[in-house]
Amino acid sequence: MLVDSYRHKGLRKNLIDHLKIKGIKDENVLLAMSKIPRHFFLDPAFDEWAYKDQAFPISENQTISQPLTVAIQSSLLEIKKGDKVLEIGTGSGYQACVLRELGAKVYTIERIEKLFHKTNQLLQLMGYQSIRTYHKDGYQGLQLFAPFDKIIVTAGANQIPEKLKAQLKVGGYLVIPSGKGDIKTMIRLKKISETNFITENFGDFRFVPFKEGVVT
Repeated sequence: MLVDSYRHKGLRKNLIDHLKIKGIKDENVLLAMSKIPRHFFLDPAFDEWAYKDQAFPISENQTISQPLTVAIQSSLLEIKKGDKVLEIGTGSGYQACVLRELGAKVYTIERIEKLFHKTNQLLQLMGYQSIRTYHKDGYQGLQLFAPFDKIIVTAGANQIPEKLKAQLKVGGYLVIPSGKGDIKTMIRLKKISETNFITENFGDFRFVPFKEGVVT
């Protein structure tokens, strides 16, 4: 049973206040995150950790991203209501819920089958049936539904997959942590033509690695 108590709501408000202090100015993102019980995405034994501003382990050796990182990536996408958004790396499902609360039509890919099924079940229980989930290789994107207004990658890439760039609409944004080594640079690509992009950098972050293929 999913319970969002007054205590949880108070902790969530404190987290949102913390994100404001950390420099998050996008009111839409803050409002979206204020609506989502982050503790639903963690094992109940660890729900006191849900509203700390840090990443936390989930199943299958993955993590739920630090709230500040979620807020930054979501803000960089500049979501408009009705945007078609592809997320690579469903993980816990939390980021997908933030995108949905921002008004996006969300398509999300998870490569690990066990995590895919677990997260999909949670999203259904929470009432996010409109989020479309897929057990696929994120490196291949989702050509069937391309092009996308925005694409977000929630794992650290050594390089930016060309197929994702090809599946982005002209005028759209691709937000991805990329670079050599364990620390990745948060990159936003703006597609200005079918072959040209503007690249912006937004600091260093640590993510689980972006891997090819699927795990069954």
